[in-house]
Amino acid sequence: MKTIVAFLKLIRWPNLFFITLTQCLFYYCIVAHVQNTLFLSIHNDNRSDFYFFLLVLSSILIAAAGYIINDYFDLQIDSINKPEKLVVDKAVKRRWAIIFHLCFSFLGIFIGGYISMKTGKWIIVIANFICVLLLWFYSTTFKRKLLTGNVMISLLTAWVIVVVYYFAGANMLNYRGWNVEAYPFNIKKLYQLTIMYAGFSFIISLVREVVKDLEDMQGDAQFDCQTIPITWGVPAAKLFVAVWLVVAAASLMVIEIYAWQSGSWIFALYNIVFIVIPLLFVLKKIFLAVSSKDYHRISTQLKMIMLAGIISMLFFKFIV
Repeated sequence: MKTIVAFLKLIRWPNLFFITLTQCLFYYCIVAHVQNTLFLSIHNDNRSDFYFFLLVLSSILIAAAGYIINDYFDLQIDSINKPEKLVVDKAVKRRWAIIFHLCFSFLGIFIGGYISMKTGKWIIVIANFICVLLLWFYSTTFKRKLLTGNVMISLLTAWVIVVVYYFAGANMLNYRGWNVEAYPFNIKKLYQLTIMYAGFSFIISLVREVVKDLEDMQGDAQFDCQTIPITWGVPAAKLFVAVWLVVAAASLMVIEIYAWQSGSWIFALYNIVFIVIPLLFVLKKIFLAVSSKDYHRISTQLKMIMLAGIISMLFFKFIV
């Protein structure tokens, strides 16, 4: 039992749940919202659900492989930053960590290839392969480089949503480029909603990555990691976080004003109360933070804000 619990910690099961929830809500709420009757008629085809299930599974496998290899290469750093959370070399041997990483990565790519073969959307398997490579090189090299690793992880977080956008186009109709007339549904609206949620995921993930760098400064500094707090200093890192928080809050307010004027005032009110105001709260807290525990709390708050953003997709199913 202890081994199972340790393994679940290793693959970051709460984060895998986030990925599953994000893709399911985007597919069954956002995509269903813009495709309406087309979605409902095709949704009755069990193959559509099966292929989507495989898409989510491939995303989870690749993400889990990434978490495993990250812990494998971060063993020394984590022994300083969070020794109580170590799994590799304690509950799971290093050899088995590599085996799990390779198996999960291979399965993720293989499943992506099967989906691409069935839907004709080869970007899925190509992207899965690229994601595996990026996660490997992130763990070995880019995580220790200035800003590169932060941006890489943020882009991969956004891709969790974007891949569903491509899957929806591939699975439900013949994709014909940007010829809007070729689509029996509102492709422009789907594109806009994809950019909105993927952009939100990118920004929150980027902010959280820098906050985690602030939290892990002690161990990172001992192993010559060129993170923003170490290279630019803590004040500059806090300013970087603050700027992106302001950008996120301001962008969301513009969207909420538009939603309110369009009659979706419940959607707008939800986002203001559960996303915009908490973002401003984090903005205040980041300048008051001084300890690793402070940054850890902020990181947790950012994760809750991201969860609130994910849950907001439900409004497109029932209200918007």
